[in-house]
Amino acid sequence: MKDTVDLQRLVTIMDELREKCPWDRKQTLASLKPMTIEETYELTDAIESGDWQQIKEELGDLLLHIVFYAKIANEVNAFDIQDVIQSISQKLIHRHPHIYGNVVANTAEDVKKNWEQIKLKEGKTSILSGIPNTMPALTKATRIQEKVKQVGFEWSSANEVWDKVMEETNELKEAISLNDSHHIEEEFGDVLFSLVNFARFLNIDAETALEKTNKKFIYRFKGMEKLATEKGQNLANLSLPELDELWNKVKAQIKNELP
Repeated sequence: MKDTVDLQRLVTIMDELREKCPWDRKQTLASLKPMTIEETYELTDAIESGDWQQIKEELGDLLLHIVFYAKIANEVNAFDIQDVIQSISQKLIHRHPHIYGNVVANTAEDVKKNWEQIKLKEGKTSILSGIPNTMPALTKATRIQEKVKQVGFEWSSANEVWDKVMEETNELKEAISLNDSHHIEEEFGDVLFSLVNFARFLNIDAETALEKTNKKFIYRFKGMEKLATEKGQNLANLSLPELDELWNKVKAQIKNELP
């Protein structure tokens, strides 16, 4: 049972750090939270890079945080790491009755529907319960739409969703014409929400798509800076037409090239 021994070694190291290291002793659930979020993003970057060594290291960093939280909880007699492991094991068995029971689920979609129904039976007051308040807005919109889909609250075709995008866009234009800042913000959010919906029907993840565009823009803008430097120019001193000219040159040079 090498895995068990290795986990216990990590727990023991955490115990020693909590006892002897001033920095580790100082940490609380609140102080660890932003670092955990940062570690999660670092893991995401590692996954996108496809570097298995980096993924392994980042998973280790995240596992350390889990052990750290459990250690803090154990100090106030709330729970320990074994309770955490036992809890998730029980949850997995309970929420997979098609594996550990008599329920039939032939597709991933069937599994998701069963999962949501089980959570409601567990005492969730809404099918939308469990979506983190701090989740990035685009990702949250996707999760909301995926969840309500499980009870049939879903468009029947991509064309219908696109019509909704156009409807929301027209409402945004109307709000802009009225110069109502609060209304403009609300309608702009509606446009984004409907675009996320459309992305789902195209089998595209909105967050991933936007991040690819972010990276593409950064790559091209750095190309502009490089061109300007080669010409002895400063972007801040150039006119908009001159900036557009540099932008178009960069696009022409790296056409079809992704960062």
